[in-house]
Amino acid sequence: MNVLIVFAHPERHSLNGALLDVAVAELAAQGHEVRVSDLYAMRWKAAVDKDDFPALSSDGPLKVWKASHDGFAADTLTPDVQAEQEKLLWADTVILQFPLWWFAMPAILKGWVDRVYASGFAYGVGEHSDQRWGDRYGEGVMAGKRAMLMVTAGGWPEHYSDRGINGPIDDLLFPINHGILFYPGFTVLPPFVAYRVDRMDEPKFTLLVEQLRERMKTLETIAPIPYRKQNYGDYQIPTMELLPGLAPPGARGFAVHLAPERE
Repeated sequence: MNVLIVFAHPERHSLNGALLDVAVAELAAQGHEVRVSDLYAMRWKAAVDKDDFPALSSDGPLKVWKASHDGFAADTLTPDVQAEQEKLLWADTVILQFPLWWFAMPAILKGWVDRVYASGFAYGVGEHSDQRWGDRYGEGVMAGKRAMLMVTAGGWPEHYSDRGINGPIDDLLFPINHGILFYPGFTVLPPFVAYRVDRMDEPKFTLLVEQLRERMKTLETIAPIPYRKQNYGDYQIPTMELLPGLAPPGARGFAVHLAPERE
């Protein structure tokens, strides 16, 4: 299996860096091939601007989706973006690793998504009609590949529980899991989350390492998050609302997009 880890932490000699080393070593021990995109070490350019589209007229307005679509179709996107797209096509499994900062991913990783997920590559693909609304949410270029988040958080697990003040971790990560990973077609695995990382002592770190090694061993077999696919009859097209009667009793918000009975 080919595994791409997109690593977004500014300090390589950190807990995140140590967890990256553990993941890479365990995956290699299992016979997998691993590539790492260390965004800070790469000095990744996060902001989208006209420099991303060399073929774009300098005096024309920048419409990012169109410039992205035209650049991808003409093979004129910048070399750094093309290299990351090639890695995504190469990978069977993609892991996004990052610390949870202000309830989201670091800006450099969001910028990686903004630039690498070109129109025609990660979105804007497939037929739009009365029966389909593009190849997305379970379909698309990344269909057949697995993806997972590896996240560190300073708060306690209870802070991110159903009644926790920070909100449930699954809700906080939903925009990434569902919107960034499932949207272009990835099969999304449950996230690996490490809590209270700023107060990690040796016994807790040892336990965390064992848990991470076990997760790396089961990447190919762990049950994915059972998101509903867009074009499989659960949603009204073109409003994209879940059809009446499909949501489990009492389910609201993000939970209505889960279909555990299908797994």
